[in-house]
Amino acid sequence: MLDRLAEFVIFGFAPLMVGALVMPVQSMADDKVIVGEVLYRERIALPPDAVVTVQLVDLNPASEPSTIIGQQTIPNAGQVPIKFEVHFDPDAIRPDVTYALEANITVDHTLWFENDTRYEVDPLHAGPQTLVLSMVRKSSNEPSVKPALSDAPPPHLFDTIWLAEDIEGRGVIDFAQSTFRIDADGKVSGRGACNTYFGTAAIDGNSIKVGPLGSTFMACAPAIMDQEQKLFAALGKAASFRIEDGKLYLADNEGRDILRFAGQG
Repeated sequence: MLDRLAEFVIFGFAPLMVGALVMPVQSMADDKVIVGEVLYRERIALPPDAVVTVQLVDLNPASEPSTIIGQQTIPNAGQVPIKFEVHFDPDAIRPDVTYALEANITVDHTLWFENDTRYEVDPLHAGPQTLVLSMVRKSSNEPSVKPALSDAPPPHLFDTIWLAEDIEGRGVIDFAQSTFRIDADGKVSGRGACNTYFGTAAIDGNSIKVGPLGSTFMACAPAIMDQEQKLFAALGKAASFRIEDGKLYLADNEGRDILRFAGQG
């Protein structure tokens, strides 16, 4: 009797138990994914707050706006190459439409890099992708420099190479030149002492805010690297400026001069 009961349990209930286990199991992910990496060729380090955005879009005729099929936004992206995964609904893909990947890198809402090459893909059969971006460094919102008619910055502030004579009251190394240049459109560039750098500045009257800054990442002697870091730190603290006797002075929020430059033309 016990043997027949055991046989009933094993061969009668087992299919029901298996069915109970199998029935709820369904696909947990109906979407597809395109993976790859974003990079650029310039030897420039990204600031910690850099944001990478990668989109899968359809390339509609010029008269129609493109549709975003999938997107990934990567905050605090780190350094290139930056890995991405763009998920999308395969049911949104149509056989008569061309699709492409687009990517950009922004820092503080300013566009630094974007693709200027069309990266067409077959979304349903795409392998790993490599997106190489180009440097842009243009503002994605209003211009950084907003001069007013009454207190516009002096014209010779712009398009002049300013050579650092003093950083934080400690002078500079004679043979390690640190420079600063600002264009009328708010673009900033120069040489830290070892590396070249770039970024943006906002100017309103005699107020100035510099940054964020990006730079190349070569290594030099410790003393030169120290001067470069002091320059970058001082630029980040700049709150106002003035030009006296051909010298450019940057001061902090307390009005203390933290940088002095001489014009080099």
